[in-house]
Amino acid sequence: GGSDVPYVSHLLAVAALVLEDGGDEDDAITALCHDAVEDQGGDETLAEVRRRFGDDVAGAVALLSDSRGGPKGPWTERKRLLLAQLDGPDVPEGVLRVAAADKLHNARTLLVQLRQEGPRAWGRFVATPAQFVWFYRSVAAILAERHPGSANAAELERVVDELAVWV
Repeated sequence: GGSDVPYVSHLLAVAALVLEDGGDEDDAITALCHDAVEDQGGDETLAEVRRRFGDDVAGAVALLSDSRGGPKGPWTERKRLLLAQLDGPDVPEGVLRVAAADKLHNARTLLVQLRQEGPRAWGRFVATPAQFVWFYRSVAAILAERHPGSANAAELERVVDELAVWV
């Protein structure tokens, strides 16, 4: 994300948020692996996740991925796909829990960067500020409906409202 903070801090933070929001061991493992497929090897990595952690974790990681490695498609197309995956009728609660934690951590991180650097922090992203807020607001709406009672989902809504002020 354009900072000196090691990437593993994001994975650990997401796992911590998941556990604090009622997640179990599989949810925490999913949190630690949630970006692996889209950023670290696609279907081959998904097969390794399945081998090491089982079908439930692999299925959750697949639902949290907006691409399967290789060249990524257009940002808006990938985000619409992810929204459809999260809004599917049989999405496990653990997937929603990890999505809430992931998006909350990402949004909070951006908010900190905006406070420190001002609007130039938006330059780290492919998406425009308005697209970013649209996507995160859309995720928050799905989570509010599908994962009510989640502290992370509620906090995501608040943080997105604050980000929208920057737009």
